[in-house]
Amino acid sequence: MITGGQRSGKSEEAERLALSLSAAPVYMATAHVWDEDFRERVRRHQARRGPEWTNIEEEVYLSRHDVRGRVVLVDCITLWLTNLLCRTNGTTGTHESYETHKSYETHEIFEQAKAEFDAFTAQEATFIFVTNEIGLGGVSENALQRQFTDLQGWMNQYIAQKADEVILMVSGLPVSLKK
Repeated sequence: MITGGQRSGKSEEAERLALSLSAAPVYMATAHVWDEDFRERVRRHQARRGPEWTNIEEEVYLSRHDVRGRVVLVDCITLWLTNLLCRTNGTTGTHESYETHKSYETHEIFEQAKAEFDAFTAQEATFIFVTNEIGLGGVSENALQRQFTDLQGWMNQYIAQKADEVILMVSGLPVSLKK
């Protein structure tokens, strides 16, 4: 698991690690393209990778892909959880739609995320998960943001407990948290 803040170098470190473990790794992108700015960010990520990568785009159901025997980089858990939260609550990600459609408690969504994660990682493969460390700031006034921060924090803890190695990226430098 590789975690850190935005623009900390997580994806680049994960890509280097994947390529050091396999000449033909899998890149599983979980992004949902919300706007043109984000589309450009995705394009930059794609341009950085070469033809040796097998690219899979999957917003929610990671486990439906057979990756047995492969090195798989999942980028990223934060976007995957965003997709799961928005689909579960029937929202498009806006505060207004969240307030009118809040149908699941955070712990229920967390249980769904754990079940999907466990089904996916039950495959015999080498997994590298990129995630964001978003809980270092204050408590938000926004209910959806508070729910997501809790969900992200719990999922990060869950993955870190299962991971053989955890790296925190700070200013482009990897800091080993668990080896």
